[in-house]
Amino acid sequence: MPAPAPHLSEIVEAVSIRYNNLVYEMKARGEDVIVLSLGEAFFDIPLFGFDDLPMPDGYHYSHSRGTLGLRRRLAAYYGARYGVPVNPETEVVVTAGSKIAIHMSLMAILTPGDEVLVLEPAWVSYTEQVKLCHGVPVMVPHDRSVFALGEFITARTRAIIVNNPNNPSGKCLSVEELEHLHHLADTNDLFLLADEAYSEFVLHGDFVSCGALDLEKKHTIVCNSMSKNHGMSGWRLGYVIARRGVIDEVLKINQHLVTCPPTILQHYLERHFDQILEITSPQIADVVRRRGELAAFMDTCGMEYLPGDSTFYFFVSIARSGLTSEAFCTRLLEEHRVSTVPGIGYGASCDRFIRVSVGTESMERTREGILRVNRLIEETAANPASSTATALAE
Repeated sequence: MPAPAPHLSEIVEAVSIRYNNLVYEMKARGEDVIVLSLGEAFFDIPLFGFDDLPMPDGYHYSHSRGTLGLRRRLAAYYGARYGVPVNPETEVVVTAGSKIAIHMSLMAILTPGDEVLVLEPAWVSYTEQVKLCHGVPVMVPHDRSVFALGEFITARTRAIIVNNPNNPSGKCLSVEELEHLHHLADTNDLFLLADEAYSEFVLHGDFVSCGALDLEKKHTIVCNSMSKNHGMSGWRLGYVIARRGVIDEVLKINQHLVTCPPTILQHYLERHFDQILEITSPQIADVVRRRGELAAFMDTCGMEYLPGDSTFYFFVSIARSGLTSEAFCTRLLEEHRVSTVPGIGYGASCDRFIRVSVGTESMERTREGILRVNRLIEETAANPASSTATALAE
């Protein structure tokens, strides 16, 4: 009997999706679960009419770069919002979500054996996507500074993945950190692959796109998500911005893997782009403000988490618990009916953390979920009086 490709045995399930699938199954059985695991925020978004969309075009394939109208919208938006000039004809490809955008970008730049620096805590798919491209993820522990990345660069290093703002900590990179990353890219002939899927979820200070410090896009590839930033994650619409030579390679991959994202949804977002932003922008701001309130709430509970003030995530320390992050999250879900994501999915240095998402539930239910997290930490602590600061310092 033929066997699957052997390298796939090294690929692990996306831990966040695995736990969310458990939640879907529990809810289907009628069980009440406080959901603090989903990687999305729930907004109140009206459904605009489809009657004014170009039909029957919506039933058919679009240009494999994405519809020109939507590319023009995105290019204008990135130029005005982030100061990154984008040629809609040659420097952007619309994709079926930002996840495939990142993977196709890696396919376009990696050869077997190439190393990619991945900063922990790292979104769960970076490492597996690198491995699917026959590359080697080189993990940088969460307590190492961006300014120490030079220690991890070798002759095989090809790229650095930058998640800004970070999922799961909510940390934004400073201009100084971004400048250092660009310096490393310039001096070592590396790509910077910037995942900016949460670029709208920043309130304190202006978000600086990685592309703003490399206007010619000599080494920068930016991936972003319309569906994530517009609160429509189920619509699976993302995009890649890069120089023409890189985009041409991504385009070929897109043509062979996907052809194009859903045409009718592209037309829908193109037509209602400004209206949707007007509706979602204040709701995004409200989610981030709520995050600030919940941070203060956790502070009063004596809970600790990695620094960050953006997105709708916390990376909460469970250092006092005697459980691994997977054991903790499983017990939390089964016994306390709260879903979170184990920190081990974000890197080996992160097993003393769990990801808590505060974008889906009401404030009352979110607070209750956080209290149950804290209760389980206390229940499983070897020494309830000990400090959680140890994990944050390691």
